[in-house]
Amino acid sequence: MLTVGLTGGIGAGKSEVARLLVSYGAVLVDADRIAREVVEPGTPGLAAVVAEFGPEVLAPDGSLDRPRLGAIVFADEERRKALNAIVHPLVGERSAQLQQAAGPDAVVVHDVPLLTENGLAPLYDLVIVVDAAPGTQLDRLVRSRGMTEEDARARMAAQATREQRLAIADVVIANDGPLEELEPQVRAAWDALAVRAAAR
Repeated sequence: MLTVGLTGGIGAGKSEVARLLVSYGAVLVDADRIAREVVEPGTPGLAAVVAEFGPEVLAPDGSLDRPRLGAIVFADEERRKALNAIVHPLVGERSAQLQQAAGPDAVVVHDVPLLTENGLAPLYDLVIVVDAAPGTQLDRLVRSRGMTEEDARARMAAQATREQRLAIADVVIANDGPLEELEPQVRAAWDALAVRAAAR
């Protein structure tokens, strides 16, 4: 088994790279999706979040009101740390279960947005960073995700810098251009990963 950490700044195109890798045969462990699952209604994770932040972070249907919680934690570093202290261990536990379920010959790609910020690079055999210029990220967030420029800049500022991400990269996939320029890079990265996995 080969374990790969996949990361990139918001709007860099990491999700598209993950989708391509899966299409080639990778087993994907998606930290964001797991982070949503561990705070679904009825979970100990949601109970812990409500105990920490109060019932005002719940939507009328009893689910987590993500925009409201996001507004709290993105504005306050200490509150963000408190949330991470609840969610990250639960995500780590579930990620380990999914990795164990993959076959011995699998290439397991962990899609981890905050890999750099949380010092997780040593957990993986290698790290792929999807890289885009800050201007590209900003444009995508405003144009494709409908964020205000202020909100987009705040989200970007809350993450590691481009230089910090590149410093931990074993493989860099440049994604400032169109999709047709991305695919051959991801295919080449996959071919190299498959060779490494087979050699283990």
